Amino acid sequence: MKENLPFVITINRQLGSGGTYVGQQLARKLEVFYADREIMIEAAKYFSVSEEDLESQDEKISPFWQLFLQSHARVPDVYLPTIAITPTNRELFKVESEIIKRFVKEDSAVIIGRCANHILREHPNHVSIFLHGDIAFRKERVKKLYTVSEKEAEKMIAQSDKERALYYHRFTGREWTDVRQYDISLDTSKIGPDKAIEFIMRYLK
Repeated sequence: MKENLPFVITINRQLGSGGTYVGQQLARKLEVFYADREIMIEAAKYFSVSEEDLESQDEKISPFWQLFLQSHARVPDVYLPTIAITPTNRELFKVESEIIKRFVKEDSAVIIGRCANHILREHPNHVSIFLHGDIAFRKERVKKLYTVSEKEAEKMIAQSDKERALYYHRFTGREWTDVRQYDISLDTSKIGPDKAIEFIMRYLK
């Protein structure tokens, strides 16, 4: 990366690979803005809905927005964004893309998921990272993080992998797990999240 210029680190991750932890620690060490739920919060403000409503749409393909806004379209005194009465998944993605670009326009940041590596592919000071791991490692992390059984953890991982892969392919035309599109790909089940952070910090330097 070019020194003394704003930079951005984007992290795509498999559930249970430690992506959130790694991203938060990198942002803390580098003293830069961290954006994960912050993207969703800004999008929720734009569409004038709650974060909880938006959360069910997070990095997933579904007809939620169309159904939600259509159901409110004829309710008096309900604010609807003037850009579109019934946003599609693509329109929602466009809004989140603009939010991500705004976040990194003048400041450095760590961005989690949401195809940010693709959205910011032309950014002059960008490092893209993909974190993955074997199922056993990921299941143990998910069990502890969400206090669920092994069976529930396995189901959560399978569903998350499927949804994120579909979402990524829909908006980029590429395979989410194709490591050729990332600057760094790390197996956190082999080295652990903390060693991954150390490696990325050395790479950045």
